[in-house]
Amino acid sequence: MPTQSASLLEIESEAKLTQFNRLIQDLLKGNMNRNTFRPWEITLLLDIEGCSLATGNRREVLRRYQKAVQRGYDRGETSLLRLSEYLDNLKNKRQAAS
Repeated sequence: MPTQSASLLEIESEAKLTQFNRLIQDLLKGNMNRNTFRPWEITLLLDIEGCSLATGNRREVLRRYQKAVQRGYDRGETSLLRLSEYLDNLKNKRQAAS
């Protein structure tokens, strides 16, 4: 039987994933109707902005990134993968395959 703290951590993790998905959906739709953000959301938004994604493939990259974060949570990861980390991982995999 899971402990109470483990259950609480799982609930918090699920809530964070839900909030992450909402944030990415807002970015994909192009309508950010909020004016308050959690610190981790600001960190992710700044990271996404810092990646300077090309306008043409921005939506597709964000969708793939969102799926990668979901897969991480499915594997039990509790911290969010940043887009810059995701892109670095892709680059490293491509280089290793060459």
